[in-house]
Amino acid sequence: MREKAVERRNVNKEHNSNFKAGYIPIDEDRLHKTGLRGRKGNLAICVIVLLFILAVINLIITLVIWAVIRIGPNGCDSMEFHESGLLRFKQVSDMGVIHPLYKSTVGGRRNEDLVITGNNQPIVFQQGTTKLSVEKDKTSITSDIGMEFVDPRTQNTLFSTDYETHEFHLPNGVKILNVQKASTERITSNATSDLNIKVDGRAIVRGNEGVFITGKTIEFRMGGNMELKAENSIILNGTVMVSPSRLPSSSYGEQFNNGNWLRFKLCMCADGTLFKVQVTGYNMGCQTSVNPCGATH
Repeated sequence: MREKAVERRNVNKEHNSNFKAGYIPIDEDRLHKTGLRGRKGNLAICVIVLLFILAVINLIITLVIWAVIRIGPNGCDSMEFHESGLLRFKQVSDMGVIHPLYKSTVGGRRNEDLVITGNNQPIVFQQGTTKLSVEKDKTSITSDIGMEFVDPRTQNTLFSTDYETHEFHLPNGVKILNVQKASTERITSNATSDLNIKVDGRAIVRGNEGVFITGKTIEFRMGGNMELKAENSIILNGTVMVSPSRLPSSSYGEQFNNGNWLRFKLCMCADGTLFKVQVTGYNMGCQTSVNPCGATH
């Protein structure tokens, strides 16, 4: 028994001091590898870098929103959002272009003015082909379908270009109306003011059933020619004065029988009816074979 105990003690002592006991040499490349290696590792690094960049951009946007809109613990200091869809600005806002939604309304408080200022630029309100431009020296409205100004409280039409429903009246304070083409039954002015029609180029006044011009004094001033056309007759009722300084004249030596020219004399009846007589010789009057004036010739 003693010998067996001594032998067992020696064996245990040998095994405890033998560090290579049970060692089997194995190639490390043949072992199973864990984790992301190779292309998967590079892809993981790219995803992490991308997420970091997105986090930085999100942080910058958050800081900009916090600084501009001024969002704090009590809400937004510069604007309010309501359940009805109303967006209210509580402070001065600097914006470039605003695109409101369909049938949107831009307005101010009931007892406060809505101030819109452009920095050296006109303020333009545009909806389709209708455009309102407020500039330093003028305000212009352009529309292909017409325009109408309505009092929001009484719903009364203050100004409208609908000729069929409303009579066209200029608002108080408007002195000049600039249009390219207007179709209306009549154009009148106040009893105490004159009606002036001015054009830069050519003015054409046309009536389907005739043109009637009445007034205390009617004066035509033009830089070129004035042409009067009528299917039946042209009647001037009243005193007619023509300045001959701008009328064309022929030289004394020209012959009246020159085939290149046809000359006519403008004559007027006592009732203002105008007619023409072809000039065939010197010092001829307005006698014609057919009397256009009747008994008043």
